[in-house]
Amino acid sequence: MLGIPKDTLRYYDRIGIVTPSRGHNSYRKYSRDDIVDLMNIQIMQYADFSLEEIKGKFQFHRMQSVDPAYCEEVAEFLGTKKAETLKKMAHLEKVSRLLDVAIKTLMDFNHESDQQLAVLVREIYRDLQKKEPEITKGDCDGHQH
Repeated sequence: MLGIPKDTLRYYDRIGIVTPSRGHNSYRKYSRDDIVDLMNIQIMQYADFSLEEIKGKFQFHRMQSVDPAYCEEVAEFLGTKKAETLKKMAHLEKVSRLLDVAIKTLMDFNHESDQQLAVLVREIYRDLQKKEPEITKGDCDGHQH
């Protein structure tokens, strides 16, 4: 119905992320809530949530009453996830700019386009260096590079 492979449904059942009831023949019987769960899982995976994150954080309809502390915890988690997503978007935007400039440079190679590419490459390299912890001479066990 949702285009989810049978093996995936069995896996979800095995890890307890969606556990349908069983008929008299031991076949899985998916309720309306199970179908909604499966749809939500697909959406959350599209939004780059892992199955572990989905299983651990999103059990709203299974709760008899909604605990405000739980809602706050999930909201904080979503805020962190959004911040990670924004960082990824900035990274991908920079990669896209690099590819655009590289394509332009290769299609019409000249000094100006080559300089633009060099400037962008240096900018990206500086960003990479900021993310890497600095290695001290002592970290190299006396080896010099």
